[in-house]
Amino acid sequence: MTDISKLLAGRRVLVTGAARGLGLAFATAIAESGAKVALADILHDVLAGSVAALRGRGLDVQGFPLDMADPASIEACAAAATGWLGGLDGLVNNAAITNSGGRPSERIDIAMWDSVMAVNVRGTWLMTNACLPALRASGHGAIVNLASDTPLWGAPNLLAYVASKGAVIGMTRSLAREEGSHDITVNAVAPGLTKVEATEYVPAQRYQTYQDGRALQRLQVPDDVTGAVLFALSDLSRFVTGQVLAVNGGFVMN
Repeated sequence: MTDISKLLAGRRVLVTGAARGLGLAFATAIAESGAKVALADILHDVLAGSVAALRGRGLDVQGFPLDMADPASIEACAAAATGWLGGLDGLVNNAAITNSGGRPSERIDIAMWDSVMAVNVRGTWLMTNACLPALRASGHGAIVNLASDTPLWGAPNLLAYVASKGAVIGMTRSLAREEGSHDITVNAVAPGLTKVEATEYVPAQRYQTYQDGRALQRLQVPDDVTGAVLFALSDLSRFVTGQVLAVNGGFVMN
């Protein structure tokens, strides 16, 4: 296995939605690569346990409360995390909700639609804005937005989530052009269906659809996605921006 222990040495990174699942896997891999990492999440007790476990391994991490539906919470989290980190070199916009899974379009009510958009789209936008001054000061800032492969193939019965992740892809491209003059790269990682706590609701048939349709026909796990995030945060990708990297075993190829 490639030694990545120094890939992000000295970097300061904020990961949202980092208490568990993919976010925790990202935060762990980033810290193992030498970075100082702020983990943010609304699941305070779970976050505290995850942070304690990482600290127990000697990793330089701290947890911060975050409600992505609350603009004031986003501002407070960004300020506190940046203060503890002493600046900011990388932002991983991972926090998101699904909520519309298993429902056709006509069964998604306005409140559900708005809640998904408030967290996944508005929240990602506001967190990015709150972090931009520190990222611009870095000189090698990197933003990694967690999209999804669902808008790349048009996953059914998940419309609010699919639309929100399509918006994240669009924001990634636009922000890449806006922030290029500040030496900030902005890329999106689009995982396929990954086995984590947040996808426990997904029926077995959908997992089988993915597995049968992948070039690499096996279950996708968090470690399959961490490499793409590390790449997008590191100097290996300093001339890569505005891109969407589909990490799904070849279920979608673009």
